[in-house]
Parts: sequence; structure tokens; C-alpha cells
Amino acid sequence: MEQTDCVVIGAGVVGLAIARELAARGRETLVLEAADAIGTGMSSRNSEVIHAGLYYPSGSLKALACVRGRDLLYEFCETHHVPHRRVGKLLVATSAAQVKQLKAIAARAEENGVLDLMPMSRVEAQTLEPALECVEALFSPSTGIIDSHQLMLALLGDAERGGAMCALKSPVESIEVVGCERFVVRTGGEAPTEIEARCVINSGGLGAQALARRTRGLDPRWVPPLYLARGNYFSLSGRSPFKHLVYPMPDRAGLGVHLTLDLAGQARFGPDVEWLAPDLAPDAIDYAVDPTRAERFVAAIRRWWPGLPEHALAPAYSGVRPKLANPGEPAHDFVLQGPGAHGVAGLVNLYGIESPGLTASLAIAAEVARLLGATGS
Repeated sequence: MEQTDCVVIGAGVVGLAIARELAARGRETLVLEAADAIGTGMSSRNSEVIHAGLYYPSGSLKALACVRGRDLLYEFCETHHVPHRRVGKLLVATSAAQVKQLKAIAARAEENGVLDLMPMSRVEAQTLEPALECVEALFSPSTGIIDSHQLMLALLGDAERGGAMCALKSPVESIEVVGCERFVVRTGGEAPTEIEARCVINSGGLGAQALARRTRGLDPRWVPPLYLARGNYFSLSGRSPFKHLVYPMPDRAGLGVHLTLDLAGQARFGPDVEWLAPDLAPDAIDYAVDPTRAERFVAAIRRWWPGLPEHALAPAYSGVRPKLANPGEPAHDFVLQGPGAHGVAGLVNLYGIESPGLTASLAIAAEVARLLGATGS
């Protein structure tokens, strides 16, 4: 039986950040990934936005990890030459009724430690973006964009320099708690094996709950329900007139259909929210974008960009987010569930790590290491 100190399950951006953090602390670390490459799941199907930390409830893990993670991520990008840009974001109110909501977001952002927001009148906002229509706006200069794949390669490189290893095509079939800080992790794939480890970090994304249920020795009551929300994206045909990201007022389902840019300047819109069957297995998800959804996108976009040309949207891609609340409930916080909660020394399960997970990845990694350190590992 192979032996290691820590097993991290999932080679997405969060799992790789955790592996890097543990390796930097001298922990022998093995990353297990079911796919044949890193970052092929949620980490490759998002907006690639570095969020400033505006929206999340004050004191929540999302707020704390986003603001701290944003600063850590910008520093990491600079030192590791990861392509990124502080492009800035305009958050817009398109009616007088939304101005109160805009001001509430500004107040919450200040509570979260985001102190660089710039209130703008309609004229000031249109000075930045002449094609924009709004009543008032907030400009966030700390919002940026990033090449997420290059980020993950850099995280993996750092982890490997610290002694970590990554095993691809290694799906985890079960985890067994065999003692205090002793686990047996069983993998399938082309070369099934058993690995004994002192700590296990479940960063399985959409599969985190299913993996937790396959952990013998973990009380099932600690596994929260999973709700799947697909977000569809459409790309803009032709050159975008916008130089900054544009976000409408958020609603209960999410941040609304917003405009993001990639580092090449290509504009895309999304995501919307499309709830999937709660019992749908991650490997059964259909990621195809229904072209007829473009009508809803056009209606939403024209509230703040009335000049959107006809037939300018083309299906791009979709991603699925692991929600911890059903459609009728407010969004839940990130859950980093360590020994202090479920009582299993050496085990950390991550649930509901959706947006702003990429931005928060380095801060999440530090918190996971803290949770493990509290067990004396």
C-alpha cells in the first residue's frame, strides 16, 4: 500500500491551491484527479474574473476569503507571470428603483474592506463607456480578469517544486477512516491502488458530496444537500465597444447576465441560472448551450446596452455550480468542514465552492491548512 502525508482530491484551482499550500508547509502531498488533465471541470467553465468582494454578507467566509484571496491572487500573478489585467468593473443601476440597491452594495463592500469603489453619475459612467445606459453606477478598479488555465499550471508548478505529486486518471472510489489521522483512499481507473494518508482534503467540486457519502467513518448527517445550477454563456460577434466589465444589479439567483472580457478582448455574456435535476450525476451533465436562450440574454443586456446589435450573440459554453441552497432560499456561504465540525481528525470536506472560488482559492487554501494544523498534524 502506498503511503503519503496528505491526499488532495480534485485538481481544480482550489485543489491545486491547497496542494501548493500544504507542500509549502512541508507536508508530503498527493493530488488525485479523475480526469486526464488538471482543471477540466468547474475551473474551466467560469467567467475568469478576479472579484473585488462587493456582494457577500459581511463576516461571511465568502467575503473574507474573496477580499484576502484577491490580494493574494494579484500578488501571485505578478510573481509567477500569470496573464491577468485589472480591467475594472461598472456595476450599474438601470432604474431609480435600483439606486437603493446600488447604495446598499456600496455599503456592504465597505464593510467587507473594499474601500476603492467610485460612485458615478450617468454622465460619468458614460465617459468611461459611451455605449452604456444607466441611472447611476459604481466603478470597481480592483476587479480583474485572468487566464485561469495558466493560473492552475502555475499553482501545480509551485506544488511540485514543494514536493507534491499529481496523479491524473485516478478517480477516488472510497475513503475509509481507519484510525486517528489515518485513512485508506482507494482509487479506480487504469491503475487501481490503495493509499494510506494522515489527512484527506475533499475538493471534489460537483462530486464533493457524493465522495463524502463514500467516506466510511464520516457521519452522513454532515453531508449537505447539493443543488446544481447551470450557467450559460454567449459570446458577442464582432468587436465589443466596452473596455470594462459591466454588471447589472444582482438578483436572488445570482449576479445577473453581465459582460465580461477575456484577455484577448473577446466579450461574453452570462451566466444565467438554469436549475438542473438535484439527483443528476456530474458525469451525466449536458453542457451544450441552448441557442434559444439568447432571447432572454438580449432582453437583459438591452436594459444597460440598448445598442446591442440584432443577432450578435452566439452560444459559447456553460458551467455548473454546486449550490447548497435550493432555488427558493438565499445563497449559502462556502463550507470548509473540518474536524471541529464532523469530529474526524485529518479530514476536510469543501462544499459549495462556487463563485468567488477562483478569486478566493489561495485564501481557502490557507484556511484548509489552518484547519488541519488545529488537529496537530
